[in-house]
Amino acid sequence: MTPIGLGARRAMGLIPILLWLVGCQSDAGNVGPRSGYSDLALALSPVIKREMRDKGITAVSIALVDDQKVVWARGFGYADPEDSVPASAETVYRVGSVSKLFTDIGIMQLVERGQLNLDAPVTAYLPEFAPVNPFGKQLTLRQLMSHRSGLVREPPVGNYFDPSGPSLEQTVNSLTGTELVYEPETNTKYSNAAIATVGYVLEQTQGQPFAQYLEHAVLEPLGMDWSAFEPQPAIVDRLAKAYMWTYDGRVFEAPTFQLGMAPAGSMYSTVEDLARFMSVMFSGGRLEDGTILDAETLEEMWTPQLGSGYGIGFALSEVDGHRRVGHGGAIYGFATELGMLPDEKLGAVVVATKDVANSVVRRIADEALRGMLTSRAGQLKLSFDATEPVSADLAVQLPGRYGDEGEGVVFEEWDGRLWATLERGGFKGEVRSLGGDLIVDDVFTFGPTLELLDAAIVLGRDTLARSADERPGAVPPRWRGLIGEYGWDHNTLYILERAGRLHALIEWFFLYPLEEVSQDVFAFPSWGLYEGENLLFDRDETGRANHVSAGSVRFERRSVGSEDGTTFRIDPLRPVDKLRESALFADPPNEQGDFVQSELVEVVQLDPTIELDIRYATTNNFMSAVFYDEPRAFLQRPAAEALVRVHRQLKEQGFGLLIHDAYRPWHVTKMFWDATPEDKKIFVANPANGSRHNRGSAVDLTLYDLVSGNPVEMVGGYDEFSDRSYARYPGGTASQRWLRRVLRAAMEAEGFRVYPFEWWHFDYQDWSQYRIQNETFDMIGQEVERQ
Repeated sequence: MTPIGLGARRAMGLIPILLWLVGCQSDAGNVGPRSGYSDLALALSPVIKREMRDKGITAVSIALVDDQKVVWARGFGYADPEDSVPASAETVYRVGSVSKLFTDIGIMQLVERGQLNLDAPVTAYLPEFAPVNPFGKQLTLRQLMSHRSGLVREPPVGNYFDPSGPSLEQTVNSLTGTELVYEPETNTKYSNAAIATVGYVLEQTQGQPFAQYLEHAVLEPLGMDWSAFEPQPAIVDRLAKAYMWTYDGRVFEAPTFQLGMAPAGSMYSTVEDLARFMSVMFSGGRLEDGTILDAETLEEMWTPQLGSGYGIGFALSEVDGHRRVGHGGAIYGFATELGMLPDEKLGAVVVATKDVANSVVRRIADEALRGMLTSRAGQLKLSFDATEPVSADLAVQLPGRYGDEGEGVVFEEWDGRLWATLERGGFKGEVRSLGGDLIVDDVFTFGPTLELLDAAIVLGRDTLARSADERPGAVPPRWRGLIGEYGWDHNTLYILERAGRLHALIEWFFLYPLEEVSQDVFAFPSWGLYEGENLLFDRDETGRANHVSAGSVRFERRSVGSEDGTTFRIDPLRPVDKLRESALFADPPNEQGDFVQSELVEVVQLDPTIELDIRYATTNNFMSAVFYDEPRAFLQRPAAEALVRVHRQLKEQGFGLLIHDAYRPWHVTKMFWDATPEDKKIFVANPANGSRHNRGSAVDLTLYDLVSGNPVEMVGGYDEFSDRSYARYPGGTASQRWLRRVLRAAMEAEGFRVYPFEWWHFDYQDWSQYRIQNETFDMIGQEVERQ
């Protein structure tokens, strides 16, 4: 197809979406279902919608193939939720590591022509390729393509984290000096660096940029007109918006930078194009005017290589005893699963727009394949059972650790939902009910099943007893300078301590216990993404790490909040005197409705052992200005009495409450808002709505130690405008997180709820019954004295 023809087709492809936007049919760009698969489409549609709803996924597209026919292809949800653009079979997605299949097909074409030899040393094609190889066995294309080369997972430059957009040449050249993790052909070590190298062989031997060569050698012959390895404008115009999420509750739009290792993961495509690819696979590689590959070559690609679970490029498995070939893909905000049953000539591809939703798309794809098999047999059968949230009572009762530290399961409750961290597997997911069982069912994973016993759970073959919730010990001094955040906003590496070991939380979701090799060297475990690789810390003269190399990727330390323990401060957008003048002359919002009569009481009058550190009565606060004339704390009586109960209960654990702020006049809230930069406003209340502090039903506080009288050390400081303030922030030490959990549990047991973005801020349950108030402390004090 000529460039003009290609552009014309892409322009025409936009018309259905444009017509939908002006009110024409909303199912444009979708296919089917075809004869024999109507019942399957009818049964799968609500499953997909339910998974999207339960997992918070904005768009899913699916295509099913029976030999040479696309029997069903459609989108669900919105490719652009903000503009209400529907997803369809023609929506463009980034398909991550599914890209590898096409890179490997490009290589196999040249193998068929005798231009490349799978078992020749890679240096025959890339003479400068020189990773450190102490094993004496040369690297080959076959090893690289079946993940048996022992090469590091990521190249130092152009890796998954690197937003700088280096060339493929720079990316592969950066592997010089990296050391093989394993002897070639001895271990399966999934490696993006390996497939980047494979792609560079294409580029160097064919004398063309990789993306251009793949387009005319592979994508165009396959008829994949809406697929590319570079962000062509027409394709990007139809690219779905994808979303990242984190364990601490953030959701943000996914970055779209190009990977330097493009052959391993930078392909754009549609489920319609990928369906066409599967049909060619089922035809034995035949095209209308030739072949993409010989059938014998495809069969070799689908055969286990060098003792691995991979063929040449293709991941190998089975579905209900049927041979399955394909690949998954995960790249910033997108999750893809392409699965084929080549002996039955059935295929399914599913793509979603939420980061690491690979469990979801894999389950849908496999269920579709099962449904196609049973539909062919004349009796459709699906086994995609729906899970339900656990009961609120169980969500509150179950939290705690079960089993030994580092090897057990930790349960947490948030907003009536139950979450489990499987420490050995290094992931966290929501626990839901499936029939009479409990099962982890989340974006990230489905399974394992948990059985609940008295004070114990059964996980697999292991019965794990509930552990005592004791305060963790202190972190060894040699580790303190290593704990923190490293890397980028779009992908942050956390070094934290838990269960008496340092851990790495990498790529947002993968939590790995580390083995201390020496003072500055720690090893990843023998499982997971970075198996066999190390972390190397570089410290300054104080012992604080400036950066860490995790595997072969260098992560610079991030400046987060006030790590030195000093008070976090901002530069107000306007002078404080001007802010105060403006706020005092402004009027609070005029609220309509019936409200309970305010009864603000001074907390320490109810219990003088509650300590005060009212920061806003001093300059020791984020704005370095005085806002209150007196260091006093007032709350509505029900909230104040509940707080006293919390304080007295905590005494049994050796702690008391230290209040930083309680009732706050509305004009102070307005000053905070007007002073704070836009990117930090999540930490201050909008005066247009008022704060719960203004209603006398919110309190900022921490714990103090009854023996020493000193405040305890939390993960982040009070009024710190950083991620460390989030109630679910995963970093820090085990002791810090334990103290944060003790405070939250005690407060929520008496009717308070923590604010998700501030571990110290708690709202009382009746806050909405009170009006916004603007009285100063002296005015309230006079009212209290008269009472």
